[in-house]
Amino acid sequence: MSQNVEQLLAASGGPVEMLRHSQAGPNVYPGVQPEYTNWRDEQWAWQNTAILFNQSYHMADLLVEGPDALKLLSYLGINSMKGFSVNKAKQFVPCNYDGYVIGDVILFYLAENKFNLVGRAPVLEWVTFHAETGNYDVKVTLDQRWALRTDGKRLNYRFQVQGPNAFKVMDKAMGGNVPDLKFFNMADVQIAGKTVGALRHGMAGQPGYELYGPWEDYQAVHSALVEAGKEFGMRLSGGRAYSSNTLESAWIPSPLPAVYSGEKMKSYREWLDLNSYEAKASLGGSFYSDNIEDYYLTPWDLGYGPFVKFDHDFIGREALEKMAAEGPSRKKVTLVLNEEDLENKVFASYLQKDGLPAKFMEFPSSVYSMHPFDRVMKDGKKVGVSTWIGYSSNERKFLTLAILDNAFAEPGTEVTFVWGEEDGGSRKPTVEPHKQVELRAMVAAAPYAEVARTLYADSWRTKA
Repeated sequence: MSQNVEQLLAASGGPVEMLRHSQAGPNVYPGVQPEYTNWRDEQWAWQNTAILFNQSYHMADLLVEGPDALKLLSYLGINSMKGFSVNKAKQFVPCNYDGYVIGDVILFYLAENKFNLVGRAPVLEWVTFHAETGNYDVKVTLDQRWALRTDGKRLNYRFQVQGPNAFKVMDKAMGGNVPDLKFFNMADVQIAGKTVGALRHGMAGQPGYELYGPWEDYQAVHSALVEAGKEFGMRLSGGRAYSSNTLESAWIPSPLPAVYSGEKMKSYREWLDLNSYEAKASLGGSFYSDNIEDYYLTPWDLGYGPFVKFDHDFIGREALEKMAAEGPSRKKVTLVLNEEDLENKVFASYLQKDGLPAKFMEFPSSVYSMHPFDRVMKDGKKVGVSTWIGYSSNERKFLTLAILDNAFAEPGTEVTFVWGEEDGGSRKPTVEPHKQVELRAMVAAAPYAEVARTLYADSWRTKA
């Protein structure tokens, strides 16, 4: 009987077969309502007034502390740690030995020798593995996400206030004294008589703050923010709207962790148990390859090229130096799906009793697996993959986040997006019998939202 991921892969016929037919659907957002007003109104709020995202439930935290904490993180991340100091944060990106991304999280520099990693499990597991098996004087403490807990509480809450009125909401909640922080800098503030950590951040393409503190202060701080936001039209984000915000800001939340192959990664796969993220992940979409490495992504694919710094030794450095010398061959873009094709090939099929319909497109997020990969074609040849799909009520468009060969990544290029899985669909419970359809799509900039391309994105790209 399998006891770790390496054994599970052997028993399942390899990683692609295991992941394509995994029973896991898309990531869920527990602890919050699906909608507080409605998802259209909530999408509108993050671009026009303000939105309160509650991230206290779906992400995990990993506290890393000790004399070797920075040394460990520097060895695992492509990011430079020069100039990194207390009360700063950065998007932390580790790769495997071949230079492919394992994931990305936000790294908080809390105090001397004390860091917190916040995000999805693959990076936290990778850091924990090296902390436990490497020669590092560090201690790690996992604050597990809500769905995997039984005690009904976390160590910390985490909120984000975003949108054009975010600073006004913060000013009222704090009674003035909002700190003038640079992007990805932190400070302690006071809300409802509680000390709250504040990170100058952005989400959905708008400026704002990420706020965190002890779980016992959750209700007091949350209530104060809700009350302060009433005057400025702030909405609460439900789970349905939350999963679609990335379509406008162009952050790809779902790189498949590049851990399923390679002899150097074998000891890690043997360390990962059957409750790990990698054991339960799922692949979906029209792109299919029996080689799992065809699903791996580089930092440049994801727009993280500026983060790659060769001023330190780290896992994957040699491979990334070769990639850097050759130059990136692909680029992250937004695809805008053609309205006529959506109407005639997708939505009309749901109203016809004869024949199979197209794969159902949920609103606002149409993602139905943990790691979606759909084919993007030009003149019958594959030119890239799409990794996220959904509807933006703000833009009145169905958008996807895609990674295309450079020759086809110019805005205005028409390509073909293939929607639905092969042979009527895989055995995932989120997949009903359906037919594949080809939809015209127009290449556009990533981020797609204008404000995200200017104010937010320019600041974000400078943070390595």
